[in-house]
Amino acid sequence: MASRDAIGGHVLGIDDALRTAGIETAIYAGHIEPHLAERARPYTDLARTPPRRDRYLLYHSSIGSPVGEFVLDRPEPKLVDYHNLTPPEYFAAWRPEVFVELTAGRRQLARLAKVTSLALADSAFNAGELVGLGFGRVCVVPILLDVGSLGVGGGAPPVRGVGARWLFVGRVAPNKAQHDVVKAFAWYRRVFDAEASLTLVGGVSASSYWSALERFVDGLGLSGVVRLAGSVSEVELEGLYRSADVFVCLSEHEGFCVPLLEAMAHGVPVVALGAAAVPETLGDAGLVLGSKRPGLVAEAVARVVGDGGLRARLVAAGRRRLEDFSLARTRRTLLDALQPVLDPGRT
Repeated sequence: MASRDAIGGHVLGIDDALRTAGIETAIYAGHIEPHLAERARPYTDLARTPPRRDRYLLYHSSIGSPVGEFVLDRPEPKLVDYHNLTPPEYFAAWRPEVFVELTAGRRQLARLAKVTSLALADSAFNAGELVGLGFGRVCVVPILLDVGSLGVGGGAPPVRGVGARWLFVGRVAPNKAQHDVVKAFAWYRRVFDAEASLTLVGGVSASSYWSALERFVDGLGLSGVVRLAGSVSEVELEGLYRSADVFVCLSEHEGFCVPLLEAMAHGVPVVALGAAAVPETLGDAGLVLGSKRPGLVAEAVARVVGDGGLRARLVAAGRRRLEDFSLARTRRTLLDALQPVLDPGRT
């Protein structure tokens, strides 16, 4: 249970929405950050309470977990909120223990399909996976995020550098394909803009992949212009978004991709590979590519950076797209989806 995490933030958003609607809720987790101790409890606390047929357990699925086994063993009626399981093969060579956890998570999800009365999914892409696993009633409920609070940080306008500033935000993991962003960036520097820079932000999901990425950057002679920032503070992240010229996402597997919304909120145009849920989340608020060939990506970025009209259209489209994810709308979608549980007497 972490606050600076899309799933953790979504869990808190659900808790707030249900409490506002007059529903009694409690959050249980396997691991809880200390500053969230007042919002969540160890899931083992629930084991000490007697089962209640009028209590639903809403399980958030994103990896194999002992909490999943615990929920499966409980007699209460069950709901699932699916945040996507990264295909295990992405981690087989880089972090085998995560491969095992993801494989177990897929098995847990298939078992949950047999005992779940209702499932929620962050995207239609995720919903399709649930249907394929045998879930019956599935509703799409996007991530609950206060998009109105994004991009409102104060401070002086950023000082623009000579070259274009590329940015990508996401866990440093094989499926996020930061190495492909580096490839495209190297091409862009050679062909279009020798003064360009790239910042990659995100915590490390596979240290061996991070090390390989460092060696790759160094081998291309880009150590001085590609920054592997790791996890940064909210203040620093705000500054990076505000100073970026383009957000480049070449991830191969995303269940939703919250950083796309963050880029839109900061007026940063997006160039992205049209894989998994990315086209669904992005809508018309970016250039969606059918390939991540370095030359193609570099040319797309050059167009976005160099064509003021195109840039303005993408930024405006991003502002419109954010309205679809307003907290008022996503809360309403959540409550509508949960209506069979919250008010079973209504049709």
